[in-house]
Amino acid sequence: MNPINIYESFHNILDKSLVAEGLAPLLLRLYLAPVMIQSGWTKYTSFSDIVDWFGNDDYGLGLPVPALMAFLAVAAELVGGVLILIGLATRWASIPLMVTMLVAAFTVHWPYGWAAIADASSWLSNGTLFLNEAVMSAPEKLSMAKNILQEHGNYNWLTSSGKFVVLNNGIEFAATYFIMLFSLFFTGGGKFTSIDYFLAKKFIPKA
Repeated sequence: MNPINIYESFHNILDKSLVAEGLAPLLLRLYLAPVMIQSGWTKYTSFSDIVDWFGNDDYGLGLPVPALMAFLAVAAELVGGVLILIGLATRWASIPLMVTMLVAAFTVHWPYGWAAIADASSWLSNGTLFLNEAVMSAPEKLSMAKNILQEHGNYNWLTSSGKFVVLNNGIEFAATYFIMLFSLFFTGGGKFTSIDYFLAKKFIPKA
């Protein structure tokens, strides 16, 4: 059998799965929306502290017009998160959220490298490109903390919900969310799984 024919046969089989292509953006939306909404709600409920942190040069980000920046961040995450959840104006909503993720990555997380959790065994932390001394010292800190807790605390109870880790606060999560939002910007909310799809089908016949 001709290899081209074999390829076309398998390709045609794969194409039949496109009837469910809306599931991929749906899953991205269902993953992202709660994260964005929770982040926006946290900022909203502690708005004055967020404004102070955004504007302070000593212990904060030193951003200009911090009240406006905080308001835009809250609006992007709360409103954008809800829109992404229901699949309405998905591509538009993804834009301010991508900007928010970039601002977070470069103003908050960039100095700490890539990893969100300090893992000295990861090549993302111990290589020349991603070398992070704070991450490399994490095992020693964890060992000391473990010894203290075993001696002076109920270690088994304290770790019953999961083991202790050292937070590194790198760009990992912000970058991941940006990539997911970037994908939604091009795919939209998804075929059969978003309000956008049915609005486009009704009002934009070519869609």
